[in-house]
Amino acid sequence: MQKKLVVLTGAGMSAESGIATFRDSGGLWEQYPVEQVATPEGFEANPELVLNFYNMRRRELMKAKPNAGHYALAEMEKDLDIYIITQNIDNLHEQAGSTKVIHLHGELMKARSTKDESLIYDIDPAHIDLHLGDTCEKGFQLRPHIVWFGEAVPMILEAEKICRQADIFVIIGTSMNVYPAAGLLDDVRRNVPVYLIDPKDVSTRRYDIHHIQKGASEGVRELQRLLL
Repeated sequence: MQKKLVVLTGAGMSAESGIATFRDSGGLWEQYPVEQVATPEGFEANPELVLNFYNMRRRELMKAKPNAGHYALAEMEKDLDIYIITQNIDNLHEQAGSTKVIHLHGELMKARSTKDESLIYDIDPAHIDLHLGDTCEKGFQLRPHIVWFGEAVPMILEAEKICRQADIFVIIGTSMNVYPAAGLLDDVRRNVPVYLIDPKDVSTRRYDIHHIQKGASEGVRELQRLLL
């Protein structure tokens, strides 16, 4: 039976693909106050600003390509039962060929109804902008299918369940400061090997972590050598 490898990815996973990070120096939160573009209150106050912010993120994504790290994780599915839990809203894991991806913070290439959360739509890559007046089938305004600050994280229970089943756990390119995602490490059993891929120091509450101090692409290649 294949071992279950569970991978938690954050902004550092996609940084090499040219996707702007939010928290780093010069990141998006320095340019756009989080309260304005990533909260329900911000959307209520200025929906056009919020829609345009995510339209820009979508245009950025259309130019981006998966990096070697994304492709290496997809390739490892031949040897391991891999689940990717990502805090990223891009679809680069899927573009690279990963088949089991859980998006904790939503998906940039989807929109949903402002009144009925079950009405979720794929955004046509040929028409990527969302505008005021774009509505769901019930006539309500569409919004980005993103989990904003202050909103529940619907996929967290599924993610916790998968982390409890992990035989190997890997963290790539995340500060481990954003909850509830950072708490997933607590769901990993004590005897399970944990690898951290990040060029920077990342503080966690576990001391038995094997730190691969490299960027995503180089780090995943080293992980492949260690595991396979």
